[in-house]
Amino acid sequence: MPIDLGTTNTFLGIIAVAAALQVLMFIGVAVGGFLMYRRVMQTVNELEARQIAPLREKVDGILVDVKAVTARVSQQTERVSHAVSGTMERVDDTAHRVTDTVRDKIYQAVGIVRGARAAIMSLLGSDETRHQPPAYGGGAAIGRAS
Repeated sequence: MPIDLGTTNTFLGIIAVAAALQVLMFIGVAVGGFLMYRRVMQTVNELEARQIAPLREKVDGILVDVKAVTARVSQQTERVSHAVSGTMERVDDTAHRVTDTVRDKIYQAVGIVRGARAAIMSLLGSDETRHQPPAYGGGAAIGRAS
């Protein structure tokens, strides 16, 4: 039986034409996709240039201003802190000086009062002169009633 390859060749030709059409179609889709990609990228770049770049410049300017203000606030806070601590040290020193001065004046007044009392008691000849109060004995002697 003779083999007829005509039908097979016809089917092979149809398959070859279909494959060629598919390749051309894929090439067309790839070219179309590339062109679409270029257009989209061009549109994105234009949007970025028109919309995003000015906003970014404004935001960068605001950030620079915020950094400057933050630095100034930090510097002023440090100055205020130093001023307050220095003032507190001076107030403490002044309070100690005032306390020491007042204490010295009170001790002097108490000494004068005790001396006057001792002089009066010795002039009056009282028996209490034998039992004289002790000399400076600290804060307890100041508040003691005689």
